[in-house]
Amino acid sequence: MASNHSSLNQTKLFHPNNDLEPQATLDIETKDFDYSKRSQWLRAAVLGANDGLVSTASLMMGVGAVKQDIKAMILAGFAGLVAGACSMAIGEFVSVYSQLDIEVAQLKRDNERGNGSSSGEEEENKEKEGLPNPLQAATASALAFSVGAMVPLLGASFIRDYKVRIGVILGAVTFALVVFGWLGAVLGKAPTLRSCVRVLFGGWLAMAITFGLTKLIGSSGL
Repeated sequence: MASNHSSLNQTKLFHPNNDLEPQATLDIETKDFDYSKRSQWLRAAVLGANDGLVSTASLMMGVGAVKQDIKAMILAGFAGLVAGACSMAIGEFVSVYSQLDIEVAQLKRDNERGNGSSSGEEEENKEKEGLPNPLQAATASALAFSVGAMVPLLGASFIRDYKVRIGVILGAVTFALVVFGWLGAVLGKAPTLRSCVRVLFGGWLAMAITFGLTKLIGSSGL
C-alpha cells in the first residue's frame, strides 16, 4: 500500500509539468521570433504605400497651387500613381536581384569550401529557400505604392470646390500617414508614437515644400 501511495504522489507531482511543457515551448518560440525577418516585405509594402501617398498627394497639391481645376489635379495624381508604381517596381526588382546575385555567389563559395559534401549541398538548398524574391518584392512595392496613391486621388475625385478639395486631401492624407506609421511600427515591433509622428511630419513637410515652391514659381510667371 505504501508503494502504491508513493507512486500516486509522484504522478501528481510530475503530471502538471507535462501540461506546462507545450506552453513553455510556445512562449520560448514567441520570444525568440526574429522580427527582422519581416524587414524585406515590410519595407517594400509599408514604405511603398507611404511613398505613394506622399508623392501623389504632394504632386496634386503642387498642381493645385497654380491651377484649381479638378481635372488637372486628378490627371496629375493619376500620372504620379502610374509613374511611381512603375518606378518603385523596377527599382525594387533591380535592387533585390542584385542582393540575390550576391547571396547566391556567397552560397556557392561556402559550398565549395565544404568540398561539395552532401550535407553542404543540403544546407545550400535550405538557404536558397530563404533567398529574396525580386519579382515578389517588385510586385509588393508597386501594389503598395498604388494603394497609397489612391488615397488622395479618391479624396479629391468628387469635390468641385477648390478649398474643400484641398482640405479633404490634407485630412485623408493625414489619417493615412498615421495609419501607415502605426502599421509599420506594430509589424516591426517599434515604438508606435515615434513612428507615427515621424511619418506624419515627413508627409506634411513634403506637401508643404511642393505646394510652396510651385506656388512661388507659378506666381513669378515662369
